Amino acid sequence: MPEAEAPEDPPAPSRLRVTRHLAIALEELEWRFTTSGGPGGQHANKASTRAEVRFDVARSPSLGPRQRARLLERLGPTASASAGDERSQARNRALALERLAVRLAEALAVPTPRRPTRPTAASKARRLEAKRKRSSTKAHRSRPGPED
Repeated sequence: MPEAEAPEDPPAPSRLRVTRHLAIALEELEWRFTTSGGPGGQHANKASTRAEVRFDVARSPSLGPRQRARLLERLGPTASASAGDERSQARNRALALERLAVRLAEALAVPTPRRPTRPTAASKARRLEAKRKRSSTKAHRSRPGPED
């Protein structure tokens, strides 16, 4: 009877997917690990679990010219993200990567231009009617004056 093979872990991705059109090679990212502050006693004071990831926007070969220009304008020459929320360095690494991807995606997003609109005649009429009603309500609040 053949032995069942243990399921293998899925291979770690070699690229950070930011948008449909941008994936950054993990080799381009620079990592730094430090002790995370806050409560946790000896573990927090000794274990370097806080992860900080930096991405060099100015020198990245993964970026196209328009992407690079947009990121330089919005984030500057380097983009960074950090995470120290979890006790595990691996989970903090994943969180930092996720935060960096979100930050880059938001900086690359092109806002849709606002198209100016005018209020309709009906909306103007409703607004003026509401103003008249409110004015009438306030006018009836005052005390009656002395009778003539």
